[in-house]
Amino acid sequence: MTVDRDSQRPVLVLGATGGQGGAVAAALIRAGRPVRALVRDPASAGAAKLAAAGAELAVAEFTDPEALTAAMRGTAAAFALTTPFESGTAAEVRQGQAIIAAAAAARLPYLVFSSVAGATAGAGVPHFESKAAVERELAGSSLPHTVVAPTYFYDNALGGRQDLLRGVLELSLPEDHPLQQLDRSDLGSFVKLILDDPTPFTGRRFELASDAPTPAQMSQVLSAVLDRPVRFREVPVSGIRSPDMAAMWEFLRGKGYQADIAALHHDYPNLGWTSFADWAQRTFRAGGPGPAVQQ
Repeated sequence: MTVDRDSQRPVLVLGATGGQGGAVAAALIRAGRPVRALVRDPASAGAAKLAAAGAELAVAEFTDPEALTAAMRGTAAAFALTTPFESGTAAEVRQGQAIIAAAAAARLPYLVFSSVAGATAGAGVPHFESKAAVERELAGSSLPHTVVAPTYFYDNALGGRQDLLRGVLELSLPEDHPLQQLDRSDLGSFVKLILDDPTPFTGRRFELASDAPTPAQMSQVLSAVLDRPVRFREVPVSGIRSPDMAAMWEFLRGKGYQADIAALHHDYPNLGWTSFADWAQRTFRAGGPGPAVQQ
C-alpha cells in the first residue's frame, strides 16, 4: 500500500502546535507534502506559524469524533497522538477511541500513531498503560496503521532550563545509567519516511531512539556547549510528587527502554539520527545569554 501522493491530498497532523506534531508537520512541509494541521486555537501563535509555513488549519478537540472525522476527510493519512497530562489516563484512552472511530468514519487511508517505548512491556507506568490500551484498540480495528513509540525526548532536559543555566542537570538516574533518548526531528523524519511508502511499515511497531547517553555524558556535553560547568545531580524518586512520573523513573532506573538503536541506525541510515551532542550544539548557543530553544 502506498499513500497517494499524485493527488497531493494533505496529511492530517494532530497536535501540530506541540513538540511531536510540530516536528512531523515540519518534516512533511520541508518535503513538499501538503499538511492539514489540527489545532485547538487557530488564532494562537503556533497555528499562525503553521499557516505561514503553508499548512491548512483544521480545528478540533481530540475527543470530538465529528470534528475529527471532518478533519480527516479527504486526507491521504494522519499522524495522531494522545495525552494523559491534561485530564488523566482514562481521558487519554477516550482520545484514542475517538481518533480511531473518526478514522473509520472518514475512511482514513492510513494512520501513524505515536505511543511510547515500553508501553507493551507491562511496566506498570500509568501513562504507558493508557497508551498500550489505545494500541490494543488500534490493533483490533481494520485501520491500516503503524505505531511509533518514542523514548525520552532530548527536549525534556529543557524542562530544567533555569537549572541548566545555574550549572545543574537533574535526573532521577545514577550518573552512569544510560538513558535512551530521541530527537523530535528524528521522529518527524521517521514518520515522513513511513508516509512516503507505508507498505514495509504497515502493522508494525517501532520503538525509536537516537542515542543513549548517561547523565554524566550529558553533563559533559552541556558543559562544553554552554561553555560553563554543568554538574549532574541525581534526584531521588521519592521526591517526585506525581505517582505517574515516579513510576516512570523507577522503570527507567531498571530495565528501561529497549529500543534497538543499532538496528534503527543500520536499517534507516538516511535519517541521520541526531546524537545528544549534535542536538545540544543545535539547541544551545555557547557563549550567548542562554540556551536558544528550538520549538
